[in-house]
Amino acid sequence: MHTWLHSLPKVELHIHLEGSIPLPTLWQLMQQYGGDPEVPDMAALTRKFQYRDFPHFINTWVWKNRFIRTAADFTTIAAAVAQDWTNQNICYVESHYSPTDFARHGLTISEITRAIRAGLDHVPSVRVNLIADVVRDSPIDRAMYTLETVAELREYGVIGIGLGGSEQTHPPEPFAPVFARARQLGLHTTAHAGEAAGAESIWGALTTLGAERIGHATRASTDPALCAFLVAHQTPLEMCPLSNVRTGVVADIASHPIADFINQGMLVTVNTDDPKMFNNTLVDEYTQLMEHFHLSPATICQLIDNAVTASWLADNEKTLLRATLQRHPNWVAL
Repeated sequence: MHTWLHSLPKVELHIHLEGSIPLPTLWQLMQQYGGDPEVPDMAALTRKFQYRDFPHFINTWVWKNRFIRTAADFTTIAAAVAQDWTNQNICYVESHYSPTDFARHGLTISEITRAIRAGLDHVPSVRVNLIADVVRDSPIDRAMYTLETVAELREYGVIGIGLGGSEQTHPPEPFAPVFARARQLGLHTTAHAGEAAGAESIWGALTTLGAERIGHATRASTDPALCAFLVAHQTPLEMCPLSNVRTGVVADIASHPIADFINQGMLVTVNTDDPKMFNNTLVDEYTQLMEHFHLSPATICQLIDNAVTASWLADNEKTLLRATLQRHPNWVAL
């Protein structure tokens, strides 16, 4: 099963570039900037990425970002991440990045975006488009500035914005003007919701922000009316089961609602979120779903196909991507 899953061409829609840095690359950056006495070796770095809860994960995210300080660092990590995706047979990615987090290092949004694209261009075997996270922990004017800036950077593959960060303390509704402006500018929109807050956060992302996709949406399971809405509107869900386990959003994989969402007919996609911070891969995600929920190979291929449907590629590009998937000798016909 593992060999079959690895061989399949795969698509990822909810993954953060800064959470995907291979640990040897992150370790190299740490040493470059003086390291951390509390993290003396690779074993300690691995242990660092274990979390008590979601706020602890956010704190660790901030800690990690201390070691990304220059445009050259972004080029280095983007190339390393893209090579890792290629090694996993991931052929198309829509990757979040969070330029707002690095203003403290004097980096501009334009510098970061250009540097990321330069790194990605080193690995042409995987196609990557970018989603700029406007970061809900930031003031609204800062989020709007991020939006207006990245709207001028579409030649570097920026296709949309996302809303990540501390959902438990920053609800989506204040960001409605940012999302409305994104639509005016012709950018796509997605929002993390129902991860660290409840179903009301998902409703807010849908009805107030008008988000096209929802990241996580785990807690939709508590609201039957919301579940019915998601089915009726075929709202794409960027689900990240192992991330939710690692941050304590769900107790264990068997408690995750993803299989129930699939059975209800929601448009579910499977993603890794921050794979090097959660020690997971897409193969791990699909393996766990097959083992715990007895999903068939055909269902796994359908979930990958769902990611094509939910992607922000043009229709003709989706057709070409589907043809790539279906030509693979291990693809199960749908």
